Amino acid sequence: MISALCLQTLNDMKKFFVYKISTEPFLPEIVTGLLWELNISGLTEADNEVIAFAAENSGVHKEEVGSLLEKIVSQKLINSFSVTEDFLEDKNWNELWEKEREVIRISDRIIIKPSFKEYTTKPNEIVLTIDPKMSFGTGEHQTTKLVLRQLEKYVTDGMRILDVGSGTGILAVAAIKLGANYAVAVDNDELCYENCKENCIVNNVIEKVKIVCGEIKDINENDFDIITANIQADVLVDIANEIKARAKKEGIIILSGLLKSDEYEIIKCYVSLNFNFVGSVLMLSASSDEWIAIVFQLKN
Repeated sequence: MISALCLQTLNDMKKFFVYKISTEPFLPEIVTGLLWELNISGLTEADNEVIAFAAENSGVHKEEVGSLLEKIVSQKLINSFSVTEDFLEDKNWNELWEKEREVIRISDRIIIKPSFKEYTTKPNEIVLTIDPKMSFGTGEHQTTKLVLRQLEKYVTDGMRILDVGSGTGILAVAAIKLGANYAVAVDNDELCYENCKENCIVNNVIEKVKIVCGEIKDINENDFDIITANIQADVLVDIANEIKARAKKEGIIILSGLLKSDEYEIIKCYVSLNFNFVGSVLMLSASSDEWIAIVFQLKN
C-alpha cells in the first residue's frame, strides 16, 4: 500500500529502490522512526511490513537498512527481521495507489473508504472516508479493526473520547459518528496533525474533534468516558498513569498495537493501577501474527 504523501515524490523519480521490511514482532512505529534516519523519499505500511522508497542516487543500500534493524535486535525490541530489495522504474503511482485502495468492511455497521472510491451507504451503516497519507490508521491493519469494533460496542450518545496516537484520526472520526459528542485526537507527528484535520473535515466532524500535536501529557482535560491507544506495548506501559489521570471513574480504556505475547505485561500493569480487566479480543494477520485489543475499566 503506497501512501498518498509518497505519490508526488515517486512520480518525480524515474528509478528508485523499494525496501520491504518485516519484523518479529511487527513494530511499525519503531521501524519507521529508524528508517527516517536514512536518505529515503517515503514510507508506507502494509498489513505486516513497512515499505521504504529511496531514489536511485540516494546512497541507501539493503545493508544499511539491515544495520539499522540490527540495533533494535540488540536492544531486544524485536527478535528478528527480513529485508527485500527491488529496483523499479516508470510507474504511474497515482493510478497504482488508487487501484490498491479498497472499501473495507469493519463490521455490519462500519465501512471505511478512500475519498476517490464510490460507495452507496446502506441503512444503519456508518461510512468513514479516510485518506491515509503518511499517517497510521487506514482500517486495514488488524489493530485498527480491533479498536473500531470495540468502539462500536462501547460508544454511546454524548460521550467524550480521547484517542492517543491518533494517526489519521480514524478512531476519533468513528467515535463521533457512533454518537460521541466530543473527541480529542493527539499525536506527536505534525504530518498526522494535518492528515487528521483533513479527514475530520471530509467526514464533517471537525467541530466535535479537538486535534492536538503533542503527547498525552499535553492534554489538560480529564473525565473521558473512553480512552483509546493503538500503540506498541512499551509506550502503553509508560503512559499508563497518564491514561488513568484522564479517565473518568468507570471509564473504558481500549488498548491495541499489541501482540498476544504482550497481554500479560499490559494486564499486570493496568490492573496494578486500579483498572478492572474487562477482556481481550484476538485477530490473526496474514502472516499469522496474533494481534489483540485489551479493554479495561477504571474502578469507581
